[in-house]
Amino acid sequence: MEASLAVLAPQLQLSRPGPLVPVLPALEGLLPDAGLRPGAVVSVSGGGTALLLALAAAATTSGTWCAALGFEGLGLLAAAELGVDLARLVVVETPGERWAQAALALADGVGVLLLRPAGAVDARVAERLVTVARRAGCALVVDGPWPGARVRLRVVSRSWEGVGQGRGRLRARRIEVRAGGRGAAAREHRIALWMPDAHGAVRVAGPADREHAPAAPAGRAPLAVL
Repeated sequence: MEASLAVLAPQLQLSRPGPLVPVLPALEGLLPDAGLRPGAVVSVSGGGTALLLALAAAATTSGTWCAALGFEGLGLLAAAELGVDLARLVVVETPGERWAQAALALADGVGVLLLRPAGAVDARVAERLVTVARRAGCALVVDGPWPGARVRLRVVSRSWEGVGQGRGRLRARRIEVRAGGRGAAAREHRIALWMPDAHGAVRVAGPADREHAPAAPAGRAPLAVL
C-alpha cells in the first residue's frame, strides 16, 4: 500500500497551503491561530467525525488536497454536506497495521491529513509523523488522543433537531466542543456549534437558538448522518 501512496504523493503536491490552512469561519474560535498549522496536531475526541471533516472543508474548497486515513465507512454525502470538496479528498479506509507507513506517505503529499490510528500510538511513531508533516507542510487532524497534540478538541454534547414525538426528519445537529491544548491553546474554553444548521451551514450556536434550530427551508432533504 505504501508503495502506491508514494507514487500518488507527488501528484497531490500541486497546491500546498500557506503558513496556515484555512478553516470554516465558525471553527476559527476552536484554534489558537484561527486555522490549522502545518506540522502541528489537532486531536479530536468524543466521537467527532463530523468535526474532523468540517475542519478540512475550507482547505479543500480553497484547492488544498486532503486525505482521510482509517475511517472505514466514511459518509461521503455527510462530508459534502459539511462543505468538503470530494474532488480534493483522498480516502484510504482500511490501512490495518500498516497505518503508520500509509500516514507517512500521505503526509508527504497532502495539505491536511485526517487520521484514525489503528490502535495505540507509539511516541516515536508520533514524532516521526509530525516531523514529516512539518517538513512537507501538512496539518494533522487526529481522531482520538495523540502524544503532544498542540490542540485538543473534545465533543462534550450533541443533540439533533427535527424529530418530534419520535417522528420527523433530522434537520440540524448541535454540538458543544471543549477546546484546550498546549502553548497558546492552553486556556480551555467551550463553543457550541450547529453542524450543520437547518439551512446546511456550519455556524456558531448563539444563546438565542440554544434550544431550537431555525426552521428548514421548504423541500430540504433530511441530513446524512455520520
